Amino acid sequence: MTAPTTPTVPSSPKTPGAPRSTSRPITGAQGAWLVAEREITTKLRSKAFLISTGVLLLLVLGSVVFSGFMASKGGFQSDTKVVAVGAATELVQPLDGNGFEVTEAPDRAAAEQAVRDGDVEAAVVPGGDTAVDLTVLANDSAPTGLLQALSAAPTVELLEPMTDNPFLAYIIAIAFGVVFMMSAITFGTTIAQSVVEEKQTRIVEILLATVSARTMLAGKILGNSILALAQVVAIAALSSVGMLATGQDLLLGELGTALIWFGILFAFGFVLLAGLYAALAALVSRQEDIGSVTSPVMMLVMLPYVGVIVFYDNPTVLAVMSYLPFSAPVGMPMRLYLGTAEWWEPFASLGILIVSIAIVITIGSRIYSNSILRTGVRVKLSEALKG
Repeated sequence: MTAPTTPTVPSSPKTPGAPRSTSRPITGAQGAWLVAEREITTKLRSKAFLISTGVLLLLVLGSVVFSGFMASKGGFQSDTKVVAVGAATELVQPLDGNGFEVTEAPDRAAAEQAVRDGDVEAAVVPGGDTAVDLTVLANDSAPTGLLQALSAAPTVELLEPMTDNPFLAYIIAIAFGVVFMMSAITFGTTIAQSVVEEKQTRIVEILLATVSARTMLAGKILGNSILALAQVVAIAALSSVGMLATGQDLLLGELGTALIWFGILFAFGFVLLAGLYAALAALVSRQEDIGSVTSPVMMLVMLPYVGVIVFYDNPTVLAVMSYLPFSAPVGMPMRLYLGTAEWWEPFASLGILIVSIAIVITIGSRIYSNSILRTGVRVKLSEALKG
């Protein structure tokens, strides 16, 4: 006589190793959105995340307002150095000591040379086609303070007109690099920590009874990508408000196209990085090991940050960066601001990025699926790829 057998509930064939369940796993967009929603709500409930985001936005707004204020006041320089020639000296001399330091030059040639050498900000010479009968000589931009101080607007001649301000370009390069680096590292690390935490607590086994491993990975990438993009959009919006409030309308107009493409390329670029963070984090089972496995991705984030700051004035390097998937979110917007990119180049860069995402997500989902249920020792990358 045989012993009675206890009926068992078959497990889903799509989730080997998952707990037995009578329900069929949710797949596709619905399952990905459920996981994404869980990632978003978990993050929004974190006081540390909300406080750090608030502080970051306040710092961004404060820096924009401060830079606009200093620009309107001419920086920390108390006196603007001006050189005058001939009859112009009598008209400009009363300004000496009232925010200006006025000196005299023997002729126009000497005054021009002083401006070109940077010894003075501007030169005032007799003659012009306005009522004040003066001409102001400057290098790359009109000296607004001097023009306002004179009784009538003089003629302005720019000796070395420039389409871009090198210092301003450097500041914008830093801004693009910092926003890209901070957002990518913050939310990339969040994905990695979430993956390892679920492995440690074995929550992943319960989750895999409802959704497949690939759907779960897609949801994590989607949820954190939404949060990262929302943060970038908030930074851009606050920066725009700050520029308008401080009278930096022209700068905002010059940055408009670059800011739009920065947001677009960052959204796709972060998906690429998020796939790598999640896949590599699945190789380990302890929070202490996250840094070792994700260090290659960290380098891919840091290199564009350093590159755009160091080579902001190098057209060749920026052109190369604008087509590399990991640096395109900072390289292409910088070229758009400088006016060195053709209209079709951002679309070409985006196309390369999309192809790169498809390749990385395909490989990353294989690594994630083959490693997420393996706890204990670190899974070798070669084993995760073979399955």
